[in-house]
Amino acid sequence: MRQGEVAGRQVTVVDTPGWWKNNSVKDTAELDKQEIVRSVSLCPPGPCALFLVIYVSSSFQEKQRRSAVEHLELLNERVWRHTIVLFTWGDCLGDTTIEQHIETEGRALQELIEKCGNRYHVLNNKNRADGTQVTELLEKIEEMMAGHGGSHYEIDRMLLQEVEEKRRAVEERVKQRMTKVQNQRKTLRALFWGEEHRLSE
Repeated sequence: MRQGEVAGRQVTVVDTPGWWKNNSVKDTAELDKQEIVRSVSLCPPGPCALFLVIYVSSSFQEKQRRSAVEHLELLNERVWRHTIVLFTWGDCLGDTTIEQHIETEGRALQELIEKCGNRYHVLNNKNRADGTQVTELLEKIEEMMAGHGGSHYEIDRMLLQEVEEKRRAVEERVKQRMTKVQNQRKTLRALFWGEEHRLSE
């Protein structure tokens, strides 16, 4: 999580675990799924926006669309009201507009953008000094929030509690395993040193 001031606004960015763009949610590690859910609780009262990052430089197929939908819906169906598709490496577009790119990519990308309320933004990675692209993104976030009464995305508290309980259970199992391994090492050391002592007599 990083915090700072951007274009006169206080901003908090939480980077969630990613997933392989072709993997279904069932192929994603359980801890990664839990972290995706938990990450939205790290900036109370909840994030203003969630970004679904897509590289302009790679093709977007139905498999990637399904994967994105499955992973975002770990949070719940309301997530789409707060999601913006964020295209990176916009410099790879050359003279092609983002609208032309979306059209040529086909139905999978178009459906995903529609699911996000037709909200998207492009970042040019080679021109990071251009503050206007970030300012425009912040304006899109404010416009989106105004569209639903200024409300932040809120995770279902029961879902978050369930994830926290699973996480604590995993941490407890890890702790128990570490204790068991340490005890086994002590026993082996004692056996080894005892045997070595007898041999030296």
